[in-house]
Amino acid sequence: QEQLVESGGGTVQAGESLRLSCAASGRTLSNYAVAWFRQAPGKEREFVAAIGWSANPWRRGISNYADSVKGRFTISRDNSKNTVYLQMNSLNSEDTAVYYCGADFRGSGDNISGRYDYWGQGTQVTVSS
Repeated sequence: QEQLVESGGGTVQAGESLRLSCAASGRTLSNYAVAWFRQAPGKEREFVAAIGWSANPWRRGISNYADSVKGRFTISRDNSKNTVYLQMNSLNSEDTAVYYCGADFRGSGDNISGRYDYWGQGTQVTVSS
């Protein structure tokens, strides 16, 4: 069965770090733009970061970040593991949300959730102050 699976969420103190993983089965993530979105209770899903598809297997694709996470979060790929990561540093309470990864075949990695056709079930991130 083709699916995306997020992992790595948890509860941390403000200022600490987490690394989220988005792993794919039945799908080669190097053929996709992959994005992270998040949704806090009572709020709409919002864009966090994305990494675009690249036709050149030696290039990762262009990264794109929400202003609220620039300089703190880093998105990356490991094609050998068919996984995309979101390294989150200097976490604060406003980062508390369920984080979802989505995949867009040969996409550019933009911030529009409707472009992403495949989604995981989400992983909870809770930051306590």
